[in-house]
Amino acid sequence: MKSPSLTRYAWLSIAAAVATILLKGWAYLLTGSVGLLSDALESFVNLAGALMALAMLTVAARPADEDHAYGHGKAEYFSAGVEGAMILIAALSIAAAAVDRLMHPQPLEQVGLGLAVSVVAAAVNFAVATVLMRAGRANRSATLEADAHHLMTDVWTSAGVLVGVGAVVITGWLWLDPVVALAVAANIVWTGARIILGSVSGLMDTALPPADLQLLKGVLQPYVDDGIEYHALRTRQSGARRFVSMHVLVPADWTVQRGHELLERIEADVRRALQPVTVDTHLEPLGDPSAMDDQELHRDD
Repeated sequence: MKSPSLTRYAWLSIAAAVATILLKGWAYLLTGSVGLLSDALESFVNLAGALMALAMLTVAARPADEDHAYGHGKAEYFSAGVEGAMILIAALSIAAAAVDRLMHPQPLEQVGLGLAVSVVAAAVNFAVATVLMRAGRANRSATLEADAHHLMTDVWTSAGVLVGVGAVVITGWLWLDPVVALAVAANIVWTGARIILGSVSGLMDTALPPADLQLLKGVLQPYVDDGIEYHALRTRQSGARRFVSMHVLVPADWTVQRGHELLERIEADVRRALQPVTVDTHLEPLGDPSAMDDQELHRDD
């Protein structure tokens, strides 16, 4: 069942966030680096995002009911959108701290130990992000993919901070520390914006990606070669589940039973190719003018 599997990954993300908050907070207290502070603040966002992911994955795993006949999969897009928004808020907090430090430079302390602690935190995030990304792609989970992108951004943030703090030690230029923090904030804004756009796309019932559409058309092509036609093809995705509907046109002299058996075969082939997917088909006779009126996506009359 989907719920235990994916919520387990959310718990892993929560554990990683708590661990990195403690490690990065320690690194900041050791060094006083605003760059390391920015890194620690982003980990608080990681924790909030992981908690949101856990809640939404639990909701998304609920079966369809009378009030939600198409399931609860879109809850994942809310999680991704909220996480993207929290990333943007974190970026603003980092930028504010960096500007203040740029105006009031301070020397760094115990840099070696602080950087070592930060490296350990980055390694934790990299490992967890890799696991989440694989699970998200395998299960087509917008929530896990957003969480993985967020953690991987955190890894690059840490790398940038480490370079910046190291450069301060080598050159003695204290202004490098807040400048790196500002660069980190800009990178985080880009990631947050991408996650929000992805969640909006899912909530707007965007069609399946080109690779899935190509796979679907490949499944239907043998039937077209046998003289069967289809039109009014509609696709969308809700969380991990895909939805496909189409009108299938068969010779007018076919019996209802024969047409029904054809639709069953088509639906079974689509389910095998695009699992998990809900397939809806509508049977129409070839040559009937009213059937050809349905070629457009919508028919309002």
